[in-house]
Amino acid sequence: MTKQVPAYQRIKNAILDNIHSGKWQAGEAISTEMALAEEFGVSRMTVNRALKELSEERVLERRQGSGTFVAQQQFNHTFVEVRNIAQDLRSANRNYQAQVVSKRVITTSMLDDELRRKFAIDSAAISGARSAADSSAAVLYEVKIIHFADGLPIQFEERWVDAQKLPEFIEQDFSIINTSEYLIAKSPLERGSYTIRALAAPDEIAALLQIAPQSPTLVLRRQTYSAGKVLTFVKMWHAGERYQFSGEL
Repeated sequence: MTKQVPAYQRIKNAILDNIHSGKWQAGEAISTEMALAEEFGVSRMTVNRALKELSEERVLERRQGSGTFVAQQQFNHTFVEVRNIAQDLRSANRNYQAQVVSKRVITTSMLDDELRRKFAIDSAAISGARSAADSSAAVLYEVKIIHFADGLPIQFEERWVDAQKLPEFIEQDFSIINTSEYLIAKSPLERGSYTIRALAAPDEIAALLQIAPQSPTLVLRRQTYSAGKVLTFVKMWHAGERYQFSGEL
């Protein structure tokens, strides 16, 4: 038996679906609390919780006396700075190239626990898929890319993207188009979280980066949100002796 989705979450999902489909555009008013309460058969308190959470996630904007509106999606550079390795290297007058190692579609039957957690995919719903068509539906896209600076591998990128939000992502030539640049252009990014760790390179990663096994690497893991949901999760392995993170305070 699948776990029942709470009423407030169903309302949030429906609002996000309307925004993603283009039914409600940035700056437009959404349905009133009363209308949503009637539509979903719940109390206005339940509706209020859904609207409050979406407002806190900067998906909606509540204006006293006027209603609730879809927030202006103008936070690409204001709230989240997503570094573009191609641009960084070219700005440093270094020769940049990218090689696509693989691209594939991830279906519900192929999801591992980490991806389910990162993208908040309900494991119970997956195990209760109604048909073979359900279990073979595209859920995520995966790309693996090696980034080169002056002919040497400097970064190995493993990226997963929500296939429902960006169905055309998998069709792009990422030896020409940078993934971060493409995502910023196609879907406003509102916030993200990341970690950076020093790890010894496993054999497979070492071979791709052309370094000795167990050599030091810097691994950046980042998940980025759009319209309140995770749009992309990425692991970036950097050859420790060829790359450094820097910034200004």
